Amino acid sequence: MKSINSYGLSFFFVLIGIVLLSFYGLLYGDIDTDFQDLYLALTEYSDEDVNQVIIREIRLPRILMAIISGAALSIAGMLMQTLFQNPLAGPYVLGINSGSSLMVALGLLSGIGIFNSELGLIGSALVGAFIFGLFILFTASFLRNQIGLLLFGVMLGSFVSSIITILEVGSHAESLKAFSLWSMGSLNGVSIQQLPIICIVFIFTCFLTIFIVKPLNILVLGEEEVRLMGYDVKKLRILVVFVTAVFTGLITAFCGPIAFVGLAVPNLTRMLFKTQDHMLLFVANLLFGAFFLLGCDVVTILFSDTLIIPINALTSLIGAPFVIYILISKLR
Repeated sequence: MKSINSYGLSFFFVLIGIVLLSFYGLLYGDIDTDFQDLYLALTEYSDEDVNQVIIREIRLPRILMAIISGAALSIAGMLMQTLFQNPLAGPYVLGINSGSSLMVALGLLSGIGIFNSELGLIGSALVGAFIFGLFILFTASFLRNQIGLLLFGVMLGSFVSSIITILEVGSHAESLKAFSLWSMGSLNGVSIQQLPIICIVFIFTCFLTIFIVKPLNILVLGEEEVRLMGYDVKKLRILVVFVTAVFTGLITAFCGPIAFVGLAVPNLTRMLFKTQDHMLLFVANLLFGAFFLLGCDVVTILFSDTLIIPINALTSLIGAPFVIYILISKLR
């Protein structure tokens, strides 16, 4: 009971942190607003009031996307690490992000109308993430060594980057500019009208994750134990890849590639809570992931007067040293 209380207390404080960071992001920026503006923007919105427009059309989608993106990428990372039994696994490191990036690049840089549409980009990102997820799953069956799988992910990312570079050389200036801005990662590209569908997909995928929590707990013990408990290992693998692809593809399509969140946060939660209970890890990654990315977004707001920091650069700056620490500790 004591451990359960300590978990609840940790989650409570992180939740309070998310609320405080959210209020800061909603109220402060280039133009400071107050709680009255926030209340009116949410209850009696008027597009003639500049402060209300800033809160509702710019800041609210940005804050919600930071929460959803951090949570989604962290849960995806947790699933990848359990599936591959590898703490260095993650949607970015193993190349699932690369699949989304490649398909989005083909869409934005090809100039084909259907791929340049909102639905086309989302579909491209989801398909790319799922195909690359299955490819990595297939390759992992031959690479039992953790470092070998990590190097494969790095090489896959480099290979995809080379293809994207070739596509960039032959693309038009406008398409190249759009893709370059997208590849930096941004939480500002989502409108208030897009939020409902994003929230619906996110919540649906969270329920799918909860649905596979029990077999994931057994998977930690080995695939044979999963079979003995009556679960189909092949179907479980495909479902995990599908869930990861939806999480990763959804966020990559709207926000661009956001590095290291899906690798650093799941490792942090495992270190803090020292458990293999995936229901607990699911909640922990949801909250800590949201808090981490929201905190990074607030840092970009604090420096916005003097320096514009792409969110992808900041998450890499914070996450990369942590990943290096994990890598060194595993090599010892």
